[in-house]
Amino acid sequence: MAPKAKTKRTNRRKAASKGPEADASLRKRLVELLQGGEAHVGISDALADFPAEKRGVCANGLEHTAWQLLEHIRLAQWDILEFSRDPKHVSPDFPDGYWPQTPVPQDDAAWRKSVQSVASDSRAMISLVTNPRSDLHRAFAWGDGQTLLREALLLADHNAYHVGQIVDLRRALGIWKKS
Repeated sequence: MAPKAKTKRTNRRKAASKGPEADASLRKRLVELLQGGEAHVGISDALADFPAEKRGVCANGLEHTAWQLLEHIRLAQWDILEFSRDPKHVSPDFPDGYWPQTPVPQDDAAWRKSVQSVASDSRAMISLVTNPRSDLHRAFAWGDGQTLLREALLLADHNAYHVGQIVDLRRALGIWKKS
C-alpha cells in the first residue's frame, strides 16, 4: 500500500507545531522589516530634515514629490493596518484613494501630521505582529486568504519600495546626507 500524499492541512499543522521559539523569531524578523534599517533605509531617516521648500518638488525623471510619496505611504499603510484588525474596514478606491490630491502639502502642520501618522500606524502594526495572541498564519475570516503575516510582509515591502523612491528623490534634488 502506497503512503498517502501530504495534504495542505498536514503541512499547516507541521508549520504550526514548530513551537513558540520559531514564532518569536518570525515576529522579531517582521518587526525588523517593518521598522526599516538593516538593508533598507528607514522612513524616518529618509524624511529627516527634508527641506520644506522641496517637499512639493518633482525631480527631473522622477514621477512623485516627497509629499505624494509620504501621503501614499501613509494611506496604504493605514489601509493595510485597518484591514488587518477591522473586519468592517472598507478600503479606499484604487488608485485615487491611495494618493494625495495635490503634489504639495498644505503647510508644515500637514507634513508633520502625516509623518506622525505613519509612525503611529507603524507602531500599531508592530503591536499586532508582536502580540502572541495574533495568529500570523490564520487567514482572516473577512478576506480572500490574507493572513497577518502576508499583510505585514506586504506593508514592509511597500514601504521599503517607496522609501527608496524618497531617497532617489533626495539624491536628485541634491539633499541626501551621506552618513
